[in-house]
Amino acid sequence: MTHRLNTNKQFMIGNGILAFAVIIVVVIFVYMSMRVQQQKKDDHHFSETYTFILERGFADDSVRLLVNDSLLIDRHIAQMPFSIQVKRFAEHSALLIVDVETDQLSLFDLSEQGGTYRFEKENGEVKLLGH
Repeated sequence: MTHRLNTNKQFMIGNGILAFAVIIVVVIFVYMSMRVQQQKKDDHHFSETYTFILERGFADDSVRLLVNDSLLIDRHIAQMPFSIQVKRFAEHSALLIVDVETDQLSLFDLSEQGGTYRFEKENGEVKLLGH
């Protein structure tokens, strides 16, 4: 009785095991890469702050202040000047000032270095005075 080697079958089994090992290695590297990216994203804290000062023209108005999509205040401004300070929490930020009565929106880009922004309202239009 002679023993014949089935080389084609052995070759196919070897290739299958090798392909399975390669797939497992790729999955491990993708998982590790995603985990490192998430840790980098979570570890990023900003030290800059924004100070918003509503000076003239906002008295007796109802105003909403939003940074990006986060509501800071939604209130009636009784006395001037009104000031609020916020810590920076995103890479790129924009300030939205909404007049509640007229639904007029004013949009301002914010610096990545933080800073103080002064606003006045004249004839229903919000203007940036300085930063």
